[in-house]
Amino acid sequence: MNLDHITQQYLEIFPGDFSENPRQRQTPKILFATTDIVHFKNPELIAFNENLSEEIGLGKIEDDRDIAFLNAASLPENIRTYSTAYAGHQFGNWAGQLGDGRAIYAGEIQNKNAKKTELQWKGAGATPYSRNADGRAVLRSSVREYLMSEAMHHLGIPTTRALSLSFTGEKVMRDKLYDGNLEYEKGAVMLRTAESFLRFGHFELISAQKEIETLQKLTDFTIENYFPEIDSKSEHKYADFFQKISERTADLMVEWYRVGFVHGVMNTDNMSILGLTIDYGPFSFLDEYDLNFTPNTTDLPGRRYAFGNQGKIAQWNLWQLANALFPLIKKEAILEKILNDFTEMFWEKHDIMMAKKFGFDQVLESDGPFFTDAQKLMEDLKIDHTLFFHQLESWTENSNLKTQFENVFYDQITDDQFLILENFIKKYKERLEKNKISREESVALMQKTNPKFILRNYLLFECINELEEGKKDLFNTIILALENPYQEIYPEFSKKRPPIYNNQSGCSMLSCSS
Repeated sequence: MNLDHITQQYLEIFPGDFSENPRQRQTPKILFATTDIVHFKNPELIAFNENLSEEIGLGKIEDDRDIAFLNAASLPENIRTYSTAYAGHQFGNWAGQLGDGRAIYAGEIQNKNAKKTELQWKGAGATPYSRNADGRAVLRSSVREYLMSEAMHHLGIPTTRALSLSFTGEKVMRDKLYDGNLEYEKGAVMLRTAESFLRFGHFELISAQKEIETLQKLTDFTIENYFPEIDSKSEHKYADFFQKISERTADLMVEWYRVGFVHGVMNTDNMSILGLTIDYGPFSFLDEYDLNFTPNTTDLPGRRYAFGNQGKIAQWNLWQLANALFPLIKKEAILEKILNDFTEMFWEKHDIMMAKKFGFDQVLESDGPFFTDAQKLMEDLKIDHTLFFHQLESWTENSNLKTQFENVFYDQITDDQFLILENFIKKYKERLEKNKISREESVALMQKTNPKFILRNYLLFECINELEEGKKDLFNTIILALENPYQEIYPEFSKKRPPIYNNQSGCSMLSCSS
């Protein structure tokens, strides 16, 4: 691996604390603090994403030195590790300084196309921002993030990605559901990648501290490195910057709705400046369609981050970022227009996406009520979101509806409820007749939009249990399935959540520690 090519430009550009003191504390007026990794004594590599490593310019594993790096066991001399400071609004409340509590940067690597990628361990030890925690990670949460971030990538959704996953050889004590029941779990560490891990919270922290010069420096750095479409010499560049963030955020929310993904904890510190899916915790794909579903026990009873709220919360988070960037933009009217335009932009993108899911070649004025009826149908009849569209692709006028859709319901439905489905399919047939494309072209559009495989929580639960026992068969099978989400290469995964997992912790509900 090209470890000697890893650089740390962040340390050269921004104000930081170079003391390497891991004591947890406030670090005002700086953007990072150098901190060492744990140097695990008996780690074991579980998985390595060789294709990703080649793509970003890191290359193949060549010797024990490379494995030790992936395992957070030792470092090349050229690497000085660090964690960054940021702030955020958590569940709607200002939380002040937060920072990388479980994340430590190795730096960045550049590939042959001059594209840079940041490298960051999760679970490699305490940092000044660990907030009375140990900076470790457990196998459970690490497997979930490793697999889900790769699943999202192959679904075509912007995301951080996973490079490696390792046992640390340690036991870590955790309160899995925050209910006072502590227990030891297997420790794990993963190395993850992103074009940048910059969050809304990085800008919020510096702005709240009124370090405007540093705020401007960070914003200029972000524009120059990650937004080449913005003229860095324009007097409107900061407003253009916020506009682009708003557009990328709207695009990301629409993609989440397309596949039925629920993030679970959309705090501003978990929002990517680049519009990436970041910080996988108590996430879930939808099983039965439910706009009020949240997988996060910490989000009860308010359900702030429920599936149906994600677009609205994204806009709220953008308001907080607008406040942070106001000292640079200085024009309330411009910010308010961008924020108010978000709603229309989001729904326009959303309806285009929904049209593709149903195989419509364009959005008609009558489609808004149709989409609302579809959502109500799926919610009222407790229909599996992914399987419903799967069956709709193969539906024909000659299909027996009871046979076609019998496996998409989570409850036994009555004759009256089935009549509701029949009436909806009649409306669907009438709408398809307004298409200017053939049924074959319509189905092809659906097939590119609707995944056949989603990484359901019950599969993750089973996979984690097997890995705990030293078995990797299901893990390897899931990797193949998530690499081909628009093909049904494993029909056994195209099924509803089994009833035995309905109230299973780690399947239907999770905590922020997940």
